[in-house]
Amino acid sequence: MAQSSSTAAQKPEVSPTTASQQGDNIAHALAGAGGGLLSMTLTYPLITLSTRAQVESKRAQSSTYDAVRRIVQREGITGLYAGLDSALFGISVTNFVYYYWYEWTRAWFENAAIKAGRASRKLTTVESMIAGAIAGSATVLITNPIWVINTRMTAREKEVHSDEVLPGGEGGSEKNQKSYKKKSPSTIGTLLALIRQEGPSALFAGVLPALVLVINPILQYTIFEQLKNVLEKRRRVEPRDAFLLGAFGKLMATSITYPYITVKSRMHVASKQGPKDNMFESVRRIVREEGWVGLYKGIGPKVTQSVITAAFLFAFKDALYDMSVRARRTVPAKIVAQ
Repeated sequence: MAQSSSTAAQKPEVSPTTASQQGDNIAHALAGAGGGLLSMTLTYPLITLSTRAQVESKRAQSSTYDAVRRIVQREGITGLYAGLDSALFGISVTNFVYYYWYEWTRAWFENAAIKAGRASRKLTTVESMIAGAIAGSATVLITNPIWVINTRMTAREKEVHSDEVLPGGEGGSEKNQKSYKKKSPSTIGTLLALIRQEGPSALFAGVLPALVLVINPILQYTIFEQLKNVLEKRRRVEPRDAFLLGAFGKLMATSITYPYITVKSRMHVASKQGPKDNMFESVRRIVREEGWVGLYKGIGPKVTQSVITAAFLFAFKDALYDMSVRARRTVPAKIVAQ
């Protein structure tokens, strides 16, 4: 009997600690995906406005109010939600991948801290930045094609190419406006058209700026985690605290990295016939043609959208994660009771 027990103990099974950590990583990833879906749905019209402001021509500049009015006039209220389906799919995949790798990296650092005999398991600033860099880079490479398609759908560049102006800007005959309303390509339709006309490599347009923009979540989550660590020393962090901390972290990160966000959007919608510049050439072109202010076109709606989305994301994620923890505790208890 003892020999049998000894043999069983030597089997290469996954330890409960490892299994528990894996389950926790997936729970964080699912909570992040769910939080992203909810927050994206609430703030998507602002994403539409920001994207169009970033990519429309110089002579199509307009205020946020005018942009809303023109979009609704041309396309109806649904115009504010152009590309929502691909955005929801994209944000769910993006957040799942990001949070999974972030929590995996965090767990690795925490285990290393325990083995090293460090007083606190909490991530240091440098560790938070490394975790954000690893998670962000993996996310960019996996999800960039999704966001290229979403940006194309949101900007509607293809339908109005002959007018050389995006919806929400000036120009275009009444006939063109009517025909524009009828054209609303699906996500699959946009994907197939993109591959057919520009090749599969077009799905990775803007990868370099996107990788540079990994600094955005690095800054965001580092600020969030460090402020959260300070607050946890005083009391338990509630979803409303996560809402405020997430908003502040995103405000700082987006304000710093916005010029790169503009460059990435421009590269996503660059047509096959138009000039195709690399990241540095795009920056020089924008500054030469529009001045330094061109790098910050649409920053108002973008910062507003990013901050609100991040705030809701962190709040929803914390709430969903707490629900998953309670569910994981309740289900085994019910099974044992039966």
